[in-house]
Amino acid sequence: MDWPQDIPDGALPAQGVPKARGAGLNMAGRFERHRRAALDDGWDRPEDPDPARTEIRTERARSVISRNTSPDIPFDRSLNPYRGCEHGCIYCYARPGHAHLGLSPGLEFETRLIARPDAARVLAAELRKPRYRPAPLCLGSATDPYQPAEARLRITRAVLETLADFGHPVSVQTRGTLIERDLDILGPMAALGLAQVGVSLTTLDAGLSRRLEPRAPAPARRLATITALANAGVPVRVMVSPVIPGLTDAEVEPILQAATDTGARAASWALLRLPHEVAPLFLDWLDRHAPGRRDKVLNRLRDAHRGALYRAEFGHRTRGSGVVADLLAQRFRAATRRLGLDGGLPPLDCTRFAPPPRPGDQLSLF
Repeated sequence: MDWPQDIPDGALPAQGVPKARGAGLNMAGRFERHRRAALDDGWDRPEDPDPARTEIRTERARSVISRNTSPDIPFDRSLNPYRGCEHGCIYCYARPGHAHLGLSPGLEFETRLIARPDAARVLAAELRKPRYRPAPLCLGSATDPYQPAEARLRITRAVLETLADFGHPVSVQTRGTLIERDLDILGPMAALGLAQVGVSLTTLDAGLSRRLEPRAPAPARRLATITALANAGVPVRVMVSPVIPGLTDAEVEPILQAATDTGARAASWALLRLPHEVAPLFLDWLDRHAPGRRDKVLNRLRDAHRGALYRAEFGHRTRGSGVVADLLAQRFRAATRRLGLDGGLPPLDCTRFAPPPRPGDQLSLF
């Protein structure tokens, strides 16, 4: 089903979008019974909380490994240390998940974060279950495990330490340069075939990146992170994602070339996805930041989704179909073959998995 192109309720106050935030709307989630709208009542109340200030709550999870059976995803389990993401990428397909928390997929997705401080402890308990069988775990499949809060909370680092202790393979997906802090863990894991990293690059244009991904590191800084990972022996895949037809699609080849020059060994891509509340958020972003490109972007998206802005069918949602999508796929295949990025990363090793002994455990005689 297509989304209406008018701006829904939940627009931010007249003073505009807060600085360094992506969303220009803060609509209620799709499960809420009531809608809200900003209203100037004539009172100047400076004591009101800043809607753009980041707040972090904690969640005590009973389980941290999420399972999936999607044919579009090359892994069957993942872990996300955070819900919501301060990077504020306007196109983020994880935004609708905030509606399940009674929060807005708009500005609150960027400012009302949920951290899982005991994720490493819960993960260890899950890995020790007798029926657990190892397979690559994706760290950061929805929200970025190296968003700014990680510098202080160090949840992702604790998870990596646990995975290293268990000899468990991990694939990290991020656009955060803070991952360089954990090279002392990832490097030795990679040497054993236990770690690989995907670094997301949407554009090489720093100005466009600042508008699309307001609190994510600049493109040049992410390329430097690819170099740091490669120099530490960590296999790196560049994720050209999302490709926004009519806005960033011309950069596919330059991004792949830059990633190759800085040490990437493989590449992947995905078409822009606009599920649920992401559609009106992105339409509002186009109106504010690229009004002259709006029709071009939307027309190309409709061409790739059989007349709709987005279709969620397996096998279609990340690639689309039709002339626009097919041309993108052909260009990507040609560029990756030319640059040697089409072979994929080496498979991760699941044979090293072994729960470490705990104090008091009876040692084996053999």
